[in-house]
Amino acid sequence: MRTIMNTFESAPLWRRLAALLYDALVLVAIWMGAAALVLLAFRGEVDVAHQPPLYHFVLQGVLLVLTALYFIVSWTRGGQTIGMRAWRVSILDAKGHFPDTRRSLARFLLATGSALLLGVGFVWCLFDPDRRALHDILARTRMVHLHKPDA
Repeated sequence: MRTIMNTFESAPLWRRLAALLYDALVLVAIWMGAAALVLLAFRGEVDVAHQPPLYHFVLQGVLLVLTALYFIVSWTRGGQTIGMRAWRVSILDAKGHFPDTRRSLARFLLATGSALLLGVGFVWCLFDPDRRALHDILARTRMVHLHKPDA
């Protein structure tokens, strides 16, 4: 049975990484704002060289949650992050729709695990006939290249 996903070309690894680089710039801005707010919550009484465990735990937790929200909300609301828009790629599920929250969360967690394992899951798309990363296969999603519309 042919699905709408078959009508799109899978995004190559270089395009995925370029979009991720753009997203990293957006995330750095978000992280800086969040770190300032967490520091403010601790009344600025934190020695950065000798962080208290509670401060460190709260800061890391806030950064992880904001990062997850950035990706999950972007994927569920339009299939794209800011970096993905710039590089004309999108995330679709098996039916050709934007992934729901559960599938986006699964994809985020799997992609994060892959990144922590030196990007093994990302490199998988070099060997997969459909150019899917390991986290896409497991989450049943696909990153597709959106070509420019004809002028």
